[in-house]
Amino acid sequence: MNEMIEEIFLSCKDEIEKAINHQTNEYMVVRAGRANPHILDKVFIDYYGVPTPLKNMASITVPEARILCVSVWDQTQVKNVVKAISMADLGVTPNDDGKVIRLVFPMLTEERRRDLVKDIKKIAEETKIAVRSARRDAMDMIADLEKEGQISEDEQTSAEKDVQKIIDNACDKIDEIFKTKEKEIMEV
Repeated sequence: MNEMIEEIFLSCKDEIEKAINHQTNEYMVVRAGRANPHILDKVFIDYYGVPTPLKNMASITVPEARILCVSVWDQTQVKNVVKAISMADLGVTPNDDGKVIRLVFPMLTEERRRDLVKDIKKIAEETKIAVRSARRDAMDMIADLEKEGQISEDEQTSAEKDVQKIIDNACDKIDEIFKTKEKEIMEV
């Protein structure tokens, strides 16, 4: 196979992998009725003028299925951490006893579960859009190679079919990740 076509395939696969990794990371933040430390990944604290991720200044543990405990290493920052968690709009109120911050996650209602499923469906669709964009780029590059006479029409057709197979596999994987997360959210 032509080296240039192989390079196009690698570029396409790389873009798809980035999109799927993004989907997986976004799903980690969506809470499904259980305490998940990743829900705090996007919480930043103004630590002496520097926005610092919470995970860099505290240990986060899950002592029970619906409780997160945040132990801040610098006790002078506990109030700032509580404030940052409150402002992050996570759907939980932090309880602070002066040393440890507890986040108790309530059971999700049926309506809230359905809303979360809509949210993750939207993330899956955005991922598919990114994958289709990678397909379009790959197809354009293959067509350009044919126009420049670097590959034949048969090679172009074959390469386009291979790109489509890569895209179909990626879409199946995206759907599989979505269905797994949907099942996790809808479980009572």
